Amino acid sequence: MITRIATRVLPLALLAAIGAGMAVAATAVHVGTVNKGATKYGTVLVSSNGRTLYHFTVEKHGKIACTGACAKAWPPLTIAKGSKPTAGTGVKQAKLGTIKRPDGSIQVTYDGYALYRYGDDTKKGEAEGQGEEHVWFTIAPSGALVKTAATAPASTTTATTTSSGGGSPPPATTSRYGY
Repeated sequence: MITRIATRVLPLALLAAIGAGMAVAATAVHVGTVNKGATKYGTVLVSSNGRTLYHFTVEKHGKIACTGACAKAWPPLTIAKGSKPTAGTGVKQAKLGTIKRPDGSIQVTYDGYALYRYGDDTKKGEAEGQGEEHVWFTIAPSGALVKTAATAPASTTTATTTSSGGGSPPPATTSRYGY
C-alpha cells in the first residue's frame, strides 16, 4: 500500500516542484544593478548584463505610462519588493530609486526617470531604441537624458521644392508597438 502511494505521489510531487521552479524562473525579476556602458551615443546607463537603459519621456510626475504592449516591447527594469537597486562603477547610488508600477511590481529609477530596456537590443552596447518615436532616450550617468536622436541612413534621392514656399508636411508615422 505504501509502495503504491509512493509510486503515485512521488512523481506528482516531483512534477509540482519542477513546475514551481519554472514559474519562479518565468517571473524572476532582474538584478537591480545599474552600471555605465559605452554606446554610439556615448556613455549611458546599462543593466547588470550590459543592456542599454532608456526612459519614456511621456511619463510625468511619477506616473507609469508604459504598460501592456508597451511594456512587452520596452521591459521595465524591476527588482523584488523590499530590494534596493545598486549602483555599479560610475553610477551614483543617491540617484537610484524605485517606483511602484500599476501591476504592483517595483521599477528602478535613476534621478527620477523610470528605467526600461528595449526588446530589440540583444547585446551590450546596442542602443537601437534611442530616439524611438521621439519619446525614448538613454540616460547619462549624470542623470541627464541623452537627446541625441538616432540618425537615418543617408539617402541618394533629392527633394524638389515648389515656389509656393509651403512644401509638403512629413509623412505621418505609426508605432509598430500598438501604443
